Amino acid sequence: MVVLSQPALDDYSLIKTCKPPPCPLEFQWWTSHTPDAKTLIVKACEFGFFKVVNHGVPLEFITALEAQSLGFFNLSQSEKDRVGPADPFGYGNRRIGPNGDVGWIEYILLKTNPDVTSHKTLSIFQETPKMFRSAVEEYVSAVKKLACEVLELVADGLGIEPRNALSKLLRDEKSDSYLRLNHYPPCLELQALNGINLLGFGEHTDPQIISVLRSNNTSGLQICLRDGTWVSVPPDQTSFFFNVGDSFQVMTNGRFKSVKHRVLTDHTKSRMSMIYFGGPPLSEKIAPLPSLMAEGEESLYKEFTWCEYKKSAYKSRLADYRLGLFEKKSACQ
Repeated sequence: MVVLSQPALDDYSLIKTCKPPPCPLEFQWWTSHTPDAKTLIVKACEFGFFKVVNHGVPLEFITALEAQSLGFFNLSQSEKDRVGPADPFGYGNRRIGPNGDVGWIEYILLKTNPDVTSHKTLSIFQETPKMFRSAVEEYVSAVKKLACEVLELVADGLGIEPRNALSKLLRDEKSDSYLRLNHYPPCLELQALNGINLLGFGEHTDPQIISVLRSNNTSGLQICLRDGTWVSVPPDQTSFFFNVGDSFQVMTNGRFKSVKHRVLTDHTKSRMSMIYFGGPPLSEKIAPLPSLMAEGEESLYKEFTWCEYKKSAYKSRLADYRLGLFEKKSACQ
């Protein structure tokens, strides 16, 4: 648990509780039994955020990783600090990145590719029971498979050939993909402040191709609609939520949208989330796919490698518009 004194709350952002939208927010979802799944997936990616049900990821993989993760987060602070501070991998507490962002959070960030693992990832595995590493590997394998299935459905829906043109970037032996385990302890100090929440993870978009999130049954996740309204996402611990990443937005020349999202803490209950970030190899060039460009359509973005974008994103603040540095300026500007 993150333990902080009352004065430390001055370092955090306090946010008024969002009012519900005028009508219930509906999420597009995909199920393997839906005949028009590829059409639904494309529409969902154009929105930028959707839920996947009937996903086929074994429940025991999900519950095992959650149990092992909570076991780690329940250790004493001194034990957890042995595998910190995050660099960005390893254990992090309060600080998010190197540029001043903070949140009411503690987390573990791990590389998921065994061929390009980090020193801090190995340290985590050495300091935790063998069951922790096993739970991570089984979960990542299953969720990566799910992400690839979704990307192949997207390829079907967009007419991209070959069908694995997108999913192969995640399956590549040099894929730069991560697993993030987030723990948001309850903030009892805020119980007396009616309608006020503490920011757990600030607003941001995900820079990778696609992100796959599963959380427990505690609310807190919010997404930003195109009119700037923040709305809360009802928790669903049996399903997975997908975020389109910045890289995917570029690859579709802006047709798919990378949606800003954030997490608020709960006053009385802890929130636990597990996010797989599907990224391409560092040398992969990111640019609009030629097969998706209409005749005469111009690219909205400069070509860049994933390594270049990753370095740029790492130097930014969470809320920065990272793609702005890579947008092409029109001739009339």
